[in-house]
Amino acid sequence: EYILNISSYEAEIDVEVKSNKNTNKYILKQQYISPDVATQEVLEPSNIQGVQTILQDGKLEIKNSKLGLSTILKNYQYMTENALWLSSFINDYKNSSQKGIKEENGEYIMETKVKDANNYTSCKKLYIDKNTNKPTKMLIQDKNNKTLIYILYNEIKFDSLSKEEVLAFKLENLNLNDL
Repeated sequence: EYILNISSYEAEIDVEVKSNKNTNKYILKQQYISPDVATQEVLEPSNIQGVQTILQDGKLEIKNSKLGLSTILKNYQYMTENALWLSSFINDYKNSSQKGIKEENGEYIMETKVKDANNYTSCKKLYIDKNTNKPTKMLIQDKNNKTLIYILYNEIKFDSLSKEEVLAFKLENLNLNDL
């Protein structure tokens, strides 16, 4: 219940994405403030380090600080529907008729079948430490139960963003958009 009702979070995650041909690994920093503020920054690999995606009030900005490039897309609402976001799991879980929680090896495992899923994201599993009530990992599986995306939560803080930080965050992004 606690996970399903968070209003904000900050996380540093390791992400492994498997395709038919290769496996890619990333380290990302995410910030999310319900309902419409989200940022994600690539920390590794070094060739795309510093690439940021910022969603605020329906506008998506993609920035590359190394190249000094920025692109803004208006009326964009899909960033937090991306499978990498904990908020995406929460929405899928709340809206699914096929969901459940089980306990295994000192963790709760929340599982949901994704409504209107494509072949690549039909099932999501979130592992939560029983003692801390914090996510430890998330698996995103295809229709054959093959894990395509593995997310390891290195660090996560819930409801840690104060109102002042939210306002400062919005003002900082507003100023960046005006440049």
